[in-house]
Amino acid sequence: MKTNRLQTWLGICTVALLLSSCGRNNVSRATGWSINAKEGGFQYNVDFEEQETGPGLVFIEGGTYTKGQVQDDVMHDWNNTPTQQHVMSFYMDETEVTNLMYLEYLDWLKTVFPQNEPQYRQLYEGALPDTLVWRNTLGYVEELTTNYLRHPAYAEYPVVGVNWIQAVQYAEWRTNRVNEYLLEREDYVREGVRYEAVDPNSTFSTSAYYKRPESTYGGKIDSLDGNSVPLINSGKRGTVERDTSTVNVYAGREKGLLLPSYRLPTETEWEYAALALVGDREYNTYRGKKKYPWSGEYTRSSERRTEGDQLANFKFGKGDYGGIAGWSDDGADITIQVKSYPPNDFGLYDMAGNVSEWVSDVYRPIIDDEYNDFNYYRGNVYYKTAIGEDGKAQLTSPDELVYDTLPNGKIILKSLPGELAQQAIDEEETFLRQNFFESDNRNFRDGDRESSRAYTSVPEEGDEASKKPETSLMYDAPLTAKVTVDTEGNKQRFVDEKQRTTLITDEVRVYKGGSWKDRAYWLDPAQRRYLPQYVATDYIGFRCAMSRLGSKSKIKKTARHKRAR
Repeated sequence: MKTNRLQTWLGICTVALLLSSCGRNNVSRATGWSINAKEGGFQYNVDFEEQETGPGLVFIEGGTYTKGQVQDDVMHDWNNTPTQQHVMSFYMDETEVTNLMYLEYLDWLKTVFPQNEPQYRQLYEGALPDTLVWRNTLGYVEELTTNYLRHPAYAEYPVVGVNWIQAVQYAEWRTNRVNEYLLEREDYVREGVRYEAVDPNSTFSTSAYYKRPESTYGGKIDSLDGNSVPLINSGKRGTVERDTSTVNVYAGREKGLLLPSYRLPTETEWEYAALALVGDREYNTYRGKKKYPWSGEYTRSSERRTEGDQLANFKFGKGDYGGIAGWSDDGADITIQVKSYPPNDFGLYDMAGNVSEWVSDVYRPIIDDEYNDFNYYRGNVYYKTAIGEDGKAQLTSPDELVYDTLPNGKIILKSLPGELAQQAIDEEETFLRQNFFESDNRNFRDGDRESSRAYTSVPEEGDEASKKPETSLMYDAPLTAKVTVDTEGNKQRFVDEKQRTTLITDEVRVYKGGSWKDRAYWLDPAQRRYLPQYVATDYIGFRCAMSRLGSKSKIKKTARHKRAR
C-alpha cells in the first residue's frame, strides 16, 4: 500500500518537474517575460535541436590533423609543407556533382528565363559546361563532346568542363532552391510556389529573404489574391491572426529553418575530409598513417572479396587508363559513375580519382599556419549589403540582369534580379579593428608590397608601374588576360605576351585530388595544383560543402572507438 502511494507521488512529482521545466524554456532568464507569447513580444525558436542535413550532404565532424605532404615530395616544390590545422565541423557532398545534378540547374535556368528572348540567352550559355574540353588534337573522342553532358549513359558521371566561377554559381543556385523547398515543406509559403510563382523578375533569393522578406519573388510574396490572403506567403505558418488583422510571418534566422549556403569547400576542409583519419582513431589518437583516402599504402584492395581491385579511377601508366580487355583494373577509361568504389571513413565517394575537384582557395605556395591554424582559408573578400536612402537593404533592379565578361571572353551572369546589392567594406567596418583591415584579403601577408622580392625598388604610389597587381611584383605573375568590346561591338583580346615565371595571380584557384588522367602520385589528398578560375578542363569537377552551425558533434564522445572495416 505504502509502495503504491510512493510510486504515485513520484509520478506526480516527475510530471510536475517536466511541466515546470518545459515552461521555463519559454520564459526569458534575462527579463522573466514570456517568449513566443500569443499576445506578441519576443519570438524565437526555443525548440531548435540541431541543423538539418541538406540534400546530398554527409556530416563531417571537425578536428585536428596534419595538413600537407608528409611523404613522397618527389617534385621538391615545397608548396604544401606539413602544418597542424584544426577544422570546424561541416557538411560535404557525398559524391561529386553529377551531370544529372547539373542538368537540373540548366533546366531551371531555361524554364525561368525563356531562351526565345534574346536578353536571357547569355545567362543560359554562361552556365553551360564547355563540352569542347574533350577534344584532343591527336585523339578521337568527338562523341563525348556531344553526349557526355546530356546522354543518360553518363547521368551519374561527374560533370566536367565547369570552371571555378560556374561551380560557385551552381552552389548559390542550389542554396536558393533547397531553402525555397524548405519554406514550402514547413508551410510558410503555399504548395507549388516554386513552380508557379517564378518568372525572370521574381526568383527566390535566401539572402534577400532574410534582409527584405517582403521583396521575395519580385515583391509578390505579400500580394493579395483578392481575398485578403497573401498570394504566396499563405502557408499555415506564413500568417498569424492578431486582433482583427492578418500578420505575415517569415522564417528569419531566429527560426533556424533555412540552411546555410552551399559552397565550395576550402582546401583545408577538402583535404581533411578526404583523409578521413577518423577511421584510424583509437581514443584520442590517430593510429598509423594514411597515404590515400582509404586505409593502407596501396591503390589496390586487400579485402578478400575484392583483392587486387583498384580503389580509384586513375591512370596507371603511359598508355594505360584501365587495364586489358576482360580484366579492367578500375572499370573505366575516362570518368566513371559515382559510387563505383567504396567510400572513405566519412562516407565520401571518389575523394581520389575520377575527377579532380575545385576548392574555394586562392592559390599560394605557402600555408601561413603561424598566423592562422584554425579553419585556414585564403581568399576572403569581405562585402556588405548596400543600404539605400530609405535605410533598407538595396536589391538589384527587378528587371535587370547583371553580366560579367571573363578574361577568355565567356559572358556569365553576375547577379539575378531581386538579389542583394553588395559593396566592398570600408572604414566604417575597419576603423580601429584588430582582426581585419581591408575588404580584399587575398594577398594578406603574401603578395603585398612589403613581402615582394622587389620591395626596395617598388614604384611610388601613383606611378603607372604601381597600378600592376601586387602579385606581379611578388611572383612575376602575368597581367590578367581580358576581352573588351568597343562601341561597334568588335572584340579586342589582350594577353600578356611577356615571359613570366609563374601563373600565380589573385584569380587562380586550387584544385585537389587525382583524376582519371593522373598517375597515383596525385591521389594523395595533400597534393595541390592550380589553374585560373575561368579555365575548364575534362578532368576537373567539384562538390559542394556547407558549414555546420552549433555543436561540433552529433553524438556523445566515446572512450574508445575504432570503426569496423
